[in-house]
Amino acid sequence: MSVKDVVAERFKKLCEERNIKINELANISGVTPSTAYSMIDKNRRDVSITTIKKFCDGLDITLGEFFSTPEFDNLEQEIR
Repeated sequence: MSVKDVVAERFKKLCEERNIKINELANISGVTPSTAYSMIDKNRRDVSITTIKKFCDGLDITLGEFFSTPEFDNLEQEIR
């Protein structure tokens, strides 16, 4: 799994746990819904760390909490 996939899956899971939709995440995070949907779209999934921080703020979690999962810890090296 790529880092982009893990980021998208993490936000989907967090939204599911909180029973909110991606559109709601965008609204509470102060970003456009198109930004949120592009994050989970496999064809357009580029997301900046600033956007990740805004989503984390909207979910009331830290970046450390967001990235502190086995999925992030087990990512393969990007440099080959």
